[in-house]
Amino acid sequence: KTLAKLSAISLLLPSPNNLYTMSLFNTENTWAFVFGLLGNLISFAVFLSPVPTFYRIWKKKTTEGFQSIPYVVALFSATLWLYYATQKKDVFLLVTINAFGCFIETIYISMFLAYAPKPARMLTVKMLLLMNFGGFCAILLLCQFLVKGATRAKIIGGICVGFSVCVFAAPLSIIRTVIKTRSVEYMPF
Repeated sequence: KTLAKLSAISLLLPSPNNLYTMSLFNTENTWAFVFGLLGNLISFAVFLSPVPTFYRIWKKKTTEGFQSIPYVVALFSATLWLYYATQKKDVFLLVTINAFGCFIETIYISMFLAYAPKPARMLTVKMLLLMNFGGFCAILLLCQFLVKGATRAKIIGGICVGFSVCVFAAPLSIIRTVIKTRSVEYMPF
């Protein structure tokens, strides 16, 4: 009887055999985990980098010519990465940073919609509907029904990488405004 109790207790305690299964993070490959954590910290900073811009928008109650393209593209990218995460396992870091990204980008876009003039607001809503609803649904349905298994994850991963590049290239759309106005006032940093 005592031996049975000790066996039950030992199942609850960490041991070399069950420590890996009890952990929230996959630390089997230490370097991958370290670089994943570092990537999350950098991504967290990137997601928060527009805070001064949106503080300015909130304070002045106007978007002052800022564009919503970078935030709509970032929301789409984070949503795609969350879909990719559903196809893989041991992706806690991927889920946490992209869930945070979806949350913060939704706040940015909501603030933009609240303070933007009507033409900019309508363009943002069209982009949201086209990209974040239509595009995401199309990718989800096509990948879900036309591609199976590991190939699905590879295709979704490729799409995600493509849009991640777009997230970092989207702020370059502001360069046109900077050249047109000959002022760096509209740069997001």
